[in-house]
Amino acid sequence: MSNVLTMPQGASFSQRNLPAHWMLAQLGKRVLRPGGVDLTRRMLAALTIVSTDDVVELAPGLGMTAQLALKRRPASYTAVERDPAAAAIVSSYLKDSRQQCVRGNADQTGLPSEIATVVYGEAMLTMQTSDMKRRIIREARRLLKQGGRYAIHEMCLIADDLDEGCKKNTNRALSRVMHVGVRPLSASEWRGLMEAEGFEVEVEARAPMHLLEPNRLLRDEGVKGTLRFVWNFLRHRESRRRMLKMRKVFRRYQSDLAAVMMIGVKR
Repeated sequence: MSNVLTMPQGASFSQRNLPAHWMLAQLGKRVLRPGGVDLTRRMLAALTIVSTDDVVELAPGLGMTAQLALKRRPASYTAVERDPAAAAIVSSYLKDSRQQCVRGNADQTGLPSEIATVVYGEAMLTMQTSDMKRRIIREARRLLKQGGRYAIHEMCLIADDLDEGCKKNTNRALSRVMHVGVRPLSASEWRGLMEAEGFEVEVEARAPMHLLEPNRLLRDEGVKGTLRFVWNFLRHRESRRRMLKMRKVFRRYQSDLAAVMMIGVKR
């Protein structure tokens, strides 16, 4: 099965309001994480997934992290994905009877309590309201056994003391070009949110927010994937215009933005 995401019904390359992740996926970009595949690999390494772990991934998207996690051969793997096209892609990677992808929302997975030793989600909390951020983290805690590990990989604001006006301007600019609400927190705010929901943060790492920079593109997608992406980029004018506008905004706010990865333990 192709790992290029199918658009929502009725969408097309000329649709100007297509959310950024759909647009980039249609251009062939597989890694849509703010810190790139390098920060994802660091997250998985720090989670120390072993053969006795039961893993739940929230909103796996195109399944790139799922494939990396499955290489660690956990006892079980469950993905929770609400989008049917993404769920179909992830399901195509699952070959074992203890591997499954279920349809559901990250804040209401429908899974039993305390079934996992590892839960993680990437590039999703940033897009949520404050209340929904808390609900998703609370759901992750419900799924975990005592002592289980929960990891996030999100956009963050570099400064802890960024004034509210600057925050609003940054969020507004990002939301406008990405066509989805963007609400990053500072690292200390992410940590505080996890701690408030019953996690003790033990690991934190950051990376530059270089999602659309050429060097990051090459590291994330490889030579073949980069060539495919560039070919599609050159062929579709509207998507090209939007992506260049996105990169311009990312560069404008690069002194304020980064990617952060955190791992908390359920206490």
